[in-house]
Amino acid sequence: MNKFKLISIILALTVVLSGLVTAPVSASSTALLGIHILAPHDLDHALKLLKTEETKDQWHYVTVPFVYGDLEKLEHWQQFFNDCKEHKIIPIVRLATEVEDGAWKIPTRIKIVEAFNFFNQLPWPREERLVIVYNEVNHAKEWGNTIDPIGYTQILEFTANWAHTEQADYKVLPAAMDLAAPNSAFTLEAFNYLSQMHAANPWIFSHLDYWNSHSYPNPAFSSSPTKTGQNSLRGFEYELKYLKDKTGRDYQVYITETGWVDNRYTRPWLVNYYSYAIQHIWSHPQVRGVTPFLLRGSPGIFAPFSFFDESNEPTGMFEAFQEGVLGTMSE
Repeated sequence: MNKFKLISIILALTVVLSGLVTAPVSASSTALLGIHILAPHDLDHALKLLKTEETKDQWHYVTVPFVYGDLEKLEHWQQFFNDCKEHKIIPIVRLATEVEDGAWKIPTRIKIVEAFNFFNQLPWPREERLVIVYNEVNHAKEWGNTIDPIGYTQILEFTANWAHTEQADYKVLPAAMDLAAPNSAFTLEAFNYLSQMHAANPWIFSHLDYWNSHSYPNPAFSSSPTKTGQNSLRGFEYELKYLKDKTGRDYQVYITETGWVDNRYTRPWLVNYYSYAIQHIWSHPQVRGVTPFLLRGSPGIFAPFSFFDESNEPTGMFEAFQEGVLGTMSE
């Protein structure tokens, strides 16, 4: 390689990377941020991440799953909601079932009714009660080892109708799609799945109050936030356009899973990645909240995403998040 070609490459890289140089973000921008947790007992760790001196008086979100076993833990969840209200945390509760034969069971209607009876006994921190109707159902393992857009559409319609007849302000969000999933024996491409839902019930999306998106920086959860496309941080924009085309409606969206893995390729850039995302992507006017995945995923397969390690010490992801977003707010 001659020196002139080398200089050209260096200059090109400089131009690309300069796009990640970011200014401080405003306090109002960080108010939409939160974190994805696996259980109510993770709240104390979520507060360590989200509540700095600058952000302690802001409301933030946590996305948390509610499984069948939680129906026996009313006092535990009541305390969790009381703590959320005290610390200005808005829970986004994602319905879940239980694992059987390596997959999440298909829910029954009676269990959905039981869940809302349970939710009616909780001291929700705000008037709006945000509920997600299951998870990434374009994966067979998330829906009883089967791909069934029609079956999910029926469950979604039932859940939305039931929620909206309750004497409370429930807001229904659909299961987020895995936007990177291909058409295969075990997965269905996201817009293929959504189109089959719409074909089965052309009014299904009208039952929803908000959209729900898992917009990850793929491939490998490692791409720059400047990348565009369905499989990028901007995946939600493709979903919103699809919904606009089908319904004529401009949905507001919660991005309840997103974020990078921590590896040798992403580590040097994580601070800038988070700062760029909050300024240029998650600042989209239709985005209501963002809860990166995952607060405590270590040890295990989610360890590269985790904001705390197996000893409950903050990871590099924790530090990048606070420095790149919460710690760089303008006055």
